[in-house]
Amino acid sequence: MTGTAATSTAAIGTAVREKGRLRSALGWLAIAAAVIVFALLIGALSFGAPDSRGALDPESAKGSGTLALAELLRDQGVEITVTRTRTDAIAAIRDDSTLVMADPFSLSDEAVEALIEPADRTVFLSSASRLLRLLDLGENAAPPASGALDAGCGLPEFANVGAVQPDRFFSPADGVTGCFQSDGAAGLLVDDRTGDLTALIEGVSLFGNEHLAENGNAALGLALLGQTGHVVWYVPSLADSDLEAQSPDTLATLTPEWVTPAILLLLLAGIVAGISRGQRFGPLVTETLPVTVRASETMHGRARLTAKAGDAAHAAAALRDGSLRRLAARLGLTARSTAAEIADAASDRLRIPRGSLHQLLDGPLPETDAELVDTARRLAELEAAVDTAVHVERNTE
Repeated sequence: MTGTAATSTAAIGTAVREKGRLRSALGWLAIAAAVIVFALLIGALSFGAPDSRGALDPESAKGSGTLALAELLRDQGVEITVTRTRTDAIAAIRDDSTLVMADPFSLSDEAVEALIEPADRTVFLSSASRLLRLLDLGENAAPPASGALDAGCGLPEFANVGAVQPDRFFSPADGVTGCFQSDGAAGLLVDDRTGDLTALIEGVSLFGNEHLAENGNAALGLALLGQTGHVVWYVPSLADSDLEAQSPDTLATLTPEWVTPAILLLLLAGIVAGISRGQRFGPLVTETLPVTVRASETMHGRARLTAKAGDAAHAAAALRDGSLRRLAARLGLTARSTAAEIADAASDRLRIPRGSLHQLLDGPLPETDAELVDTARRLAELEAAVDTAVHVERNTE
């Protein structure tokens, strides 16, 4: 009996050990699969590129494209040359050419200046804070309360345009003409101080295929782009970017070549050590720790201090900073991007007016608890909307 019992006990112990080894192997396989899936997701997020037929593309028939405006110009006898690299755009410019483009987000300041230098007439169909600074055209301004506006600037080409409703407004710099303005805020900036004409307007809601027939939008598009017999329409894209070549040195470029292999070797040694030491010889023994520390205590403590001080502005600044960091990462911008640049990118991605996003991400901070709650809700809704837009774009590519 004793021998039989011992044999049974040994068999049970062997079965338990085999089961434990099988469970351990399955656990490591699950971890490896999770790492592979995570790497694939990161790769998809890192290398996904936006659709080349996006907003204000003269060959796009989507609602935000400008194929209808391009066809109107051709009907008026205007020759249109569509280019997708700045080299081709510069080569296509003639004496009677108008250079047209959306915000060249993928080009450095030097590349933008080199692009517009040979053109006597340049029209930007989308605005950005960087363009206002680079071209010294003015500053962003709050939109007026009025609706559709007449030109009201004395420029003859806009005399018969009629009323339009711009999407974004600016405060013109000295010497810059502002059209379609109210209360000092203009929807169109025209600069001819150097002899060459430069015009800037936010055109997604004016010249897109779905809005071109509204108000005087079509007439304004013809007045802006139809003053010469030839239009060079440059479509900016990430493929034509020169920012990577001119980016400042990073930690990766300054690190010696031997550091990366050494880090990989240390990681491999850590994995091997973890596997070798991970073989347990029995069940884990629970032990009561001297002190239990909750990870959320710091968060709750700071929240109580902020609530006690009644500092709604400080709390809103913290919420806004967090949202800006997350939005920059989701939109593919750098950590040094300004709030205005992030608002521009988000409005382009969501195809909504930019004024409201500038007010939310770069405007005055709330002063009351009610305003703080409303700001937090709007930030959360904006992040959710950007997440949805990015997810939809990646699934449709």
